Amino acid sequence: MDTAVQTEARTATADRERIATAVVDVVLIAGLVLLGRIEHGVNPIAEPIASLETVAPFVIGWAAIAALAGIYTRDRPVGKERLRLTTLSWIAAANVGLMLRASALFDGGATWPFPLVITGFGLIVLLGWRAAYMLYRSVTN
Repeated sequence: MDTAVQTEARTATADRERIATAVVDVVLIAGLVLLGRIEHGVNPIAEPIASLETVAPFVIGWAAIAALAGIYTRDRPVGKERLRLTTLSWIAAANVGLMLRASALFDGGATWPFPLVITGFGLIVLLGWRAAYMLYRSVTN
């Protein structure tokens, strides 16, 4: 009889490192989207509701995909295999965010080359901070 073997344990406990990882991820995603608004000449402080409508699809997409992929529930929230999981999760989350943004639920759209920009820069930001954190952890441990 064949049985499935779980190769990596998941845990429901939320320790400080996992919570911090989630907070940093969301802050960086929101910051990236808001930076894009600033680059396009929009003041996020002057238009807070429009800014939230721009950020929300990508944060919702990330939260949904991160939950499905187990980004924050696996034994080690950061590691080399996490970089691969983060890459796949962000590509999926960016697409969910783009679909939400193009829907009637949110104001805005996803005109070319925005999908490449948000996906590419999102990868750079998420993987960059995780790689830097991995380096920091390897030096301090």
